[in-house]
Amino acid sequence: MDELEQEIKALIIEALKLEDIQAEDIGSEEALFGDGLGLDSIDALELGVALRRRFGLKIETINDDVKAHFATVRSLAKFIQNQAGGTANAVA
Repeated sequence: MDELEQEIKALIIEALKLEDIQAEDIGSEEALFGDGLGLDSIDALELGVALRRRFGLKIETINDDVKAHFATVRSLAKFIQNQAGGTANAVA
């Protein structure tokens, strides 16, 4: 999963144009929103679009489960793996 996490980190940097951040600066368990990386709701929308395009994620509704998937890089990686296996719900 480490390779997938690195790919997600690179996607976050690319999609959100975070020029001053390197992939190694983002911890896999670091919160992406709020006190962690500091992303906001607009970033969440942009990241959701990028994840849909890159990984073919199905994101139907935004709910607490979906928000939990976007909490950290690691939770995103688990969500992507589950969707690839056909066992995930929706994401934001």
